[in-house]
Amino acid sequence: MPYPWVEDIAQEAETGKVYRANYCDKLGRPVLVMRPGLQNTNSPVGQIKYLVYCIENAIMNLVQDQEQMVWLVDFQGWAMTSISVKVTRETACILQDHYPERLGIGILYNPPKIFESFWTIVKPFLETKTYKKMKFVYSDDPKSLKVIEEIFDLDKLDVAFGGRNPAGFNLEVYARQMKDDDSKRMNFHGSGCSSPFYHSSSLSESQQQESTDLDHDSNASDEGRL
Repeated sequence: MPYPWVEDIAQEAETGKVYRANYCDKLGRPVLVMRPGLQNTNSPVGQIKYLVYCIENAIMNLVQDQEQMVWLVDFQGWAMTSISVKVTRETACILQDHYPERLGIGILYNPPKIFESFWTIVKPFLETKTYKKMKFVYSDDPKSLKVIEEIFDLDKLDVAFGGRNPAGFNLEVYARQMKDDDSKRMNFHGSGCSSPFYHSSSLSESQQQESTDLDHDSNASDEGRL
């Protein structure tokens, strides 16, 4: 594996479909950037495991007195044919069961018109307090863009979201960042302390079986896709 920092999920990281940004919002909350249009694998289990890894990493990098994170979802290249309702449902359950109140706000940036149909199906999986945190923002709508301006320092924000930071995603830089963070986590474990972070291995037996079934369902048919 080229990036041993997460050997079993290294492939999931290659396109930058989910990663922790190198900047925070104005409140010091870590930012997870998500680009579902860059999906590069077919394993629901691997996808969920990598998302959990990224969430744990964001939690580990929380500043003092801050307990929440921000999600930035970029819909460039997104298509309904690549979205599994089953995976979405499983992801919602894991997030709400294991990470209650971790999401401060989720920004859905430039979702296409067709996303409205998918959102109608997904919304029932989410608790009311969760979906109320999701904000639709459009680059051609000055009113909705105020959400971005209120939350972020535009000099730090990625240009893809209307900011002025041209850096974007770089796999080499991100791999080093994650490797350093994994070393810090290993040192924490080695200290004899109990980790405060959720691990995918802590899923209940039934939840692990459900995740395994997702892979079987994905390989067997497209029944769970829109």
